[in-house]
Amino acid sequence: MEPRAADGYFLGDVGFWVERTPVHEAAQRGESLQLQQLIESGACVNQVTVDSITPLHAASLQGQARCVQLLLAAGAQVDARNIDGSTPLCDACASGSIECVKLLLSYGAKVNPPLYTASPLHEACMSGSSECVRLLIDVGANLEAHDCHFGTPLHVACAREHLDCVKMLLKAGANVNAAKLHETALHHAAKVKNVDLIEMLIEFGGNIYARDNRGKKPSDYTWSSSAPAKCLEYYEKTPLTLSQLCRVSLRKATGVRGLEKIAKLNIPPRLIDYLSYN
Repeated sequence: MEPRAADGYFLGDVGFWVERTPVHEAAQRGESLQLQQLIESGACVNQVTVDSITPLHAASLQGQARCVQLLLAAGAQVDARNIDGSTPLCDACASGSIECVKLLLSYGAKVNPPLYTASPLHEACMSGSSECVRLLIDVGANLEAHDCHFGTPLHVACAREHLDCVKMLLKAGANVNAAKLHETALHHAAKVKNVDLIEMLIEFGGNIYARDNRGKKPSDYTWSSSAPAKCLEYYEKTPLTLSQLCRVSLRKATGVRGLEKIAKLNIPPRLIDYLSYN
């Protein structure tokens, strides 16, 4: 099919680079009636802009669930990648739209696409959507997916101070001491000066003595006599309790994702309750 100019953009086969089309605009704005009319008139739902954004990307990033549904039903490529490598699922997670995330997954979107950038779970942690984080974990998201800029999803959640997301990741079995240039989540918590976050990470085995690529411990990023500094100083001088050590050891020994799965190991429920972090 030979492309032709029309209203300032080009119409062509799937994959032909164009400016933003009426399909992109309707999808982004949530104009589902107009989008439906365009689809019925034969508009291509898989055209990409010069930065490889499809209408499905545009709708997902704005959390336009009805438009996402229309595009998927019309044959939109569920795992299309934009110029940054992100898929519509990444964009839906960035928007925090649990409805869009569910729709995309129901149409076969990969929860762990082979990306060189932030994964859907990274994006959900970045947006602070605990609902999206929970759903992605439930369908098998890689807790240790690593981005060269952000590190793991746990690094992202800590840097953004999304405590609910941090707690979900830790309870699901995320490695609390995973490093990005030797920098751990606890380093992030110290940098943002969040005492609740510091305590949570230590409760799950965060290494207060870990040193980053500058040779600094988490406590080195706090102000003397500040609440975070006092918190870290306390844990440096005070060993973890037996229950805390048992909790950390149990998770490491089982190698399973979360206490929900530990329950299947015939461990007495009262012991699980005792070891779980509330």
